[in-house]
Amino acid sequence: MFDRSMRRVKELLLKPLNRPPFSLVHPNLITLIAFGFGVASGLVVLWGDLRLGLIFWLLNRVFDGLDGAVARATGRQTDFGGYLDILTDFAVYAWIPIAFALRPLYVEGFLPDKWVLISSLALLGAFYLNAASWMYLSAILEKRNAGAASRGEDTSVAMPTGLVEGFETILLYTMFFIRPYQVHILFGGMAALVLIGVVQRFIWALRVLRSSSR
Repeated sequence: MFDRSMRRVKELLLKPLNRPPFSLVHPNLITLIAFGFGVASGLVVLWGDLRLGLIFWLLNRVFDGLDGAVARATGRQTDFGGYLDILTDFAVYAWIPIAFALRPLYVEGFLPDKWVLISSLALLGAFYLNAASWMYLSAILEKRNAGAASRGEDTSVAMPTGLVEGFETILLYTMFFIRPYQVHILFGGMAALVLIGVVQRFIWALRVLRSSSR
């Protein structure tokens, strides 16, 4: 919801890092480093260290923003780089809730709470629908030459707006680490917000795409 306005803030915050040695590293490698921090975050959650997990999660977000900034500054933007970025993002977005849901089993040897399991499944299901709701619309916009380039966006493809986007995801996931005892409420609340975004895009598609030729 706030991604477009926060994108400028992100660029300003990352600008000091957008120089050697980071600018000498290929953006795709930075993407993989970010992915490594995301995987590590989930692993230490399973081991019960939420503080370290939060640090790794925030590092994941910093490096995830840095790859695009370096790519734009050094003229190394590629379609594959954008594809790799979104693929690793979605893997981390799925992995961390799974880690929280399974944490009691690994930390205490108890079966996970049923409400945590149910809410985590609801969240992952909402993510699944959300991906379909914006990725297919993005492909249609690119097909109609109304995609990212025509809108002056920095992303590889157009990303139709929704209630929960990158900025909101960072805030909500950070809350998982800060208030783990309420993670079932946070999972359920985020799932509901994501589904509202799906409905928003559906209404937009119903209004715009039906009135246009294929």
